[in-house]
Amino acid sequence: MNQAVLSNKQAVVAEISDKIKNSESTVVCEYRGLSVAEVTELRRNLRAEEVDFKVYKNTMVERACDDCGYGDLKDVLNGPNAFAFSKDATAPARVLAKFAKKHKALVLKKGIVEGKVVDENTIQELSSLPNREGMLSMLLSCLQSPVSSFARVVKAVADAKGTEETAAPAAEAAPAEEPKAEEAAA
Repeated sequence: MNQAVLSNKQAVVAEISDKIKNSESTVVCEYRGLSVAEVTELRRNLRAEEVDFKVYKNTMVERACDDCGYGDLKDVLNGPNAFAFSKDATAPARVLAKFAKKHKALVLKKGIVEGKVVDENTIQELSSLPNREGMLSMLLSCLQSPVSSFARVVKAVADAKGTEETAAPAAEAAPAEEPKAEEAAA
C-alpha cells in the first residue's frame, strides 16, 4: 500500500475518533433511498441545530470505534451509513427522528450518547426531549415556581396584616365617633 494512502486513511480514522470523543451524541443512520434533495434538506435541518453530518467508509469508522472503545457500534456498520455528531446530547436524535417520520428511507440504527452505545429505541426516546436550552428553561421554571409561590404567600400575609392594622384603628375610631353623634342628637 502506498505510504500516502496509508497516511490519508490514518488521518480519516483520527478525524472520526476525534469527532466521536468530542461529541455528546453520535447517531448512525442509513440513508439508502433518499434523493439528493432530501439529503440536502436533512443536512440543512441538522446544520440549524449545529449537528455535523458526515459519510465515511464503514471500515474507517470500525477502526475509529476500536480506537475509542465503542466496538458495540460495529455490528450496524453495513450499507450506506451517515454519522451525525453533536455537542448536544439530544439534537441529532431529535432532528433525525423527525425527518425519519416523514421519510421512511432514513433508518436510525445505533448511537453513542454521553459515552454509552445506545440502540434505536433509546435514540427514539431521546428525540422526544427538548434541546439544551429547552431543558434549562424547564429547570428554571421548576426552580422559579417555589420561589414565586413563596413570594405570593408572603404578599398575601403582608396584605392580610396590613388590612388588620387598618381595620383595627377604624374600629377603635368608630366608637369614639358614635358618642359624638349621640351628643349631637341630644
